[in-house]
Amino acid sequence: MDTKALHQVGYGLYVVGSRKGDRRNGQIANTVIQVSSEPPIISVCLNKENLTHEFIKDSGVFTVSILSRDTPLSFIGRFGFKSGREVDKYDGVTYKLGETQAPIVLDHTLAYLEAKVINTADVGTHTIFIGELVGAEVIQEGEPMTYAYYHQVKRGTTPKAAPSYHKD
Repeated sequence: MDTKALHQVGYGLYVVGSRKGDRRNGQIANTVIQVSSEPPIISVCLNKENLTHEFIKDSGVFTVSILSRDTPLSFIGRFGFKSGREVDKYDGVTYKLGETQAPIVLDHTLAYLEAKVINTADVGTHTIFIGELVGAEVIQEGEPMTYAYYHQVKRGTTPKAAPSYHKD
């Protein structure tokens, strides 16, 4: 089997945020999809070892900030290659708390989605969180960051904890 075929699947690049009590955390994710339109339902797939996973499991809420194509690598690195157990990823970042009190990143964001978890699926090392939208807003017009653009133009890398990680 040639798993490089999976490299042809299209993805975006997002900051997924959540909360646990008064604490907040967020991470980069590329596996966000719209599941249905009526009611509006989305899903996100996260590694069980990530702090954001723990926060979503605890609070039952998450946000998705859709990043613009011009998002700097340093910003992506803040949410993608640092642990919220060691740093406050939101320090110095413009964000707001949504209806669910989960953090919504506004810097480099085209739009955001906010959801309450209605179901989950255990998929081994990861969990798929399925959430019904409780909020959404377009912040600015622009081109969304795709995972292909992140790799090909920005020369970004994929962490081993990502669901789309492949040994090449």
